[in-house]
Amino acid sequence: MTQEQTQASEASALERRIDMTVALADIDQDVDRRLKKLSKTVKMAGFRPGKVPFKMVAQQYGYQARGEAIEAAVERAFGEKVREQKLRVAGYPRVEPQSGGTDGQLAFSAVFEVYPEITVADLSASEIEKAVLTVGDAEVDKTIEALRKQRLTFVEVDRPAQKDDRIVIDFTGRKDGVEFDGGKAEDFSLQVGAGRMVADFDAAMEGLKAGDTKTFDVKFPDDYHGKDLAGQTVQFDVVCKRVDAPQLPEVDTEFAKVLGIAEGDLVKMREEIRSNLEREVKKRLESRVKSQVMDALLAAHPVDVPKALVEAESQQMAQKALEDLKQRGLAVKDIPVDPTWFTEQATRRVRLGLVVAEVVKSKELHAKAEQVKAVVDDFAQTFEDPSEVVRWYYSQPQRLAEAEALAIEGNVVAWALAQAKVTEKPVDFDELMGDGA
Repeated sequence: MTQEQTQASEASALERRIDMTVALADIDQDVDRRLKKLSKTVKMAGFRPGKVPFKMVAQQYGYQARGEAIEAAVERAFGEKVREQKLRVAGYPRVEPQSGGTDGQLAFSAVFEVYPEITVADLSASEIEKAVLTVGDAEVDKTIEALRKQRLTFVEVDRPAQKDDRIVIDFTGRKDGVEFDGGKAEDFSLQVGAGRMVADFDAAMEGLKAGDTKTFDVKFPDDYHGKDLAGQTVQFDVVCKRVDAPQLPEVDTEFAKVLGIAEGDLVKMREEIRSNLEREVKKRLESRVKSQVMDALLAAHPVDVPKALVEAESQQMAQKALEDLKQRGLAVKDIPVDPTWFTEQATRRVRLGLVVAEVVKSKELHAKAEQVKAVVDDFAQTFEDPSEVVRWYYSQPQRLAEAEALAIEGNVVAWALAQAKVTEKPVDFDELMGDGA
């Protein structure tokens, strides 16, 4: 390859351009080598393999060989200049042919993006609010109550229906004396006060007993989804056939057995619930503080990110969205998913990934073997045979890499908390766990 003149310029914050030339003589030599190699195996009618005249091989495959030779020459030239200038290329370059090359030279430009230069910022001014919660008897009691509600049953009662009762009814709705579509049902099961029906209908159910009939007016909301009924007042006739009252299971030996305590020991049941609850609370508290740390890192490092990486991340997110829809049984070929919908989220992910990677590198926060094992052991505790789960993790490099990534995240969070202004704030159990905890 002859001498090359190289020029780099910034078209944007991270975009670079390198102008180069390669010798046509080098390309011609490469083309000749490729065709000679091909001629040893190429097949043509009337000739044995390897006996096709070189001229015929060149006529048929010369254009293809030249294209491959030019591509290889450009790739070599680009690689040399990238290494020479110590550039970290993000994505793939866009190669553009150029005019103005000297005799015997092929001129071209490579336009590409580089990774941003990131200097780890001082987090001493960053404020992070660390949620704290200690699991006590009250939290265990609330969890037991939630577990009881998950196992709610209904028993038939001979009394007027109350809120939360389940009733079985027949009903017929009429608008201006005429039955309307969707306004009639038999053996319809409804939980009183659950908000499944419009407010007037729901309110009319309280007080009904098995065998009662009732006629009443119902006004539909103005924003009701059925346009023919929106804002209209109609009349319903209802026959109550059955009233069932909710019944929570007793916290007894049988209840403990249902929760997996074979001997039905209530003390052991509470210990198991407390242990699982402490693990879940710890996970949620760590997730909250990690989210705040990542926000702080982004705020302290307002760096540009390569468009190529954002586009690649957006494509992956769009593909994952399609796979999720497919798993739900939807025909994804009929569902357009535009990668640009995910650009904002993808930009955040890429920026955060670059910043975290630099923090890990510069602060030497790589995961130690014992930290990875601690992550695996903690996860394995939620299974019946933890040792089997640990063996499975260590036999699957990809799974172990996921555990390592979590350990590294933990190191980054710990480092950030040691740098920033951290204040602890008690968090409400119900708010942390959400409804149904």
